[in-house]
Amino acid sequence: MKLLLYILLASVVIYLALAVALIFSQGLRQLEGGSGIDFQNTSRQIGRDPGLSHLIARDGERLGVRHYGGVTADVPLVVLLHGSGWHGGAYIELGSALNTVHGFEVLIPDLRGHGPAPTRRGDIDYIGQLEDDIADLLHAHGAADRPVILVGHSSGGGLAIRFAGGRYGEMLNKVVLIAPFLKHDAPTARRAGSGGGSGSGEGTNSWAHVLMRRLIGQIMLDSVGITAFNGLPVIQFSFPEHVLTGALGDTATPHYSYRLNTSFAPRNDYLADVAKLPEFLLIAGAQDEVFRSDAYEPTLSAVNPYGKYHLLEGVSHLGVIDDAQAIEVMGQFLTAD
Repeated sequence: MKLLLYILLASVVIYLALAVALIFSQGLRQLEGGSGIDFQNTSRQIGRDPGLSHLIARDGERLGVRHYGGVTADVPLVVLLHGSGWHGGAYIELGSALNTVHGFEVLIPDLRGHGPAPTRRGDIDYIGQLEDDIADLLHAHGAADRPVILVGHSSGGGLAIRFAGGRYGEMLNKVVLIAPFLKHDAPTARRAGSGGGSGSGEGTNSWAHVLMRRLIGQIMLDSVGITAFNGLPVIQFSFPEHVLTGALGDTATPHYSYRLNTSFAPRNDYLADVAKLPEFLLIAGAQDEVFRSDAYEPTLSAVNPYGKYHLLEGVSHLGVIDDAQAIEVMGQFLTAD
């Protein structure tokens, strides 16, 4: 019996030691600029920028939000979630159009850990906090009394899927997914070396560099309830030099902690989250350099019959967010009964 206990204890010690060794065997490194993604949209602000107001979240944190329109009970509320590494400033044209052309009240939050001056750039307090923040934003703007629409681009689309599959999913009436991240091994993922990157995924490519050993170690510890190292970064983004040295370079978020990266994507069983989506539109560029846009419909329609799909010829991953046709298709979907 003692021998069995010794073996068990030794196994636990070895498991924990291996996990910790993996975590500290890898750290952030200098990345070469140039991601294979067109970042023109990050500095271009065509629409009307209302500036940042603030949401006071449940923990007292002040979170930046762009707000188009007033709180009106009979007007649908649209919340637009940005992709990884950047913030709501890249979505001004889309937010402005959904408000002025289609009449929605629109909120574009700088998700926790992002924006001009977050408390801790690239980090949050716990896995799932982004969902709590979105719920707080919805409650603060009368979501209980009117239709709620969640729009998410890239990793923001992955977060929209996660939100729909979680405890707040029943708050949503419709969802728009704009070239969403699903999972690093989903059929939509481009493999390493193919020229794209997953906004919140795993694997090394020209956009996202994952500290794979560290990530594995943190997953090992997290599976047994040890979260002490969840604030360490596990993924870096390779921003072009002209973005980092530009006027908005100090608003970029170049790496994410384990808990933020995990929160900014569907759960491991991403299809279970997809299955809980309400009526949704998926829109992507046919020339998306990050994800395989032709794989979205067969992947999602296999578990959820409520989706509509629209691919735009000649449009890239970031180009889709202010493409005139994309905005018109979204507006038609969101205003339809």
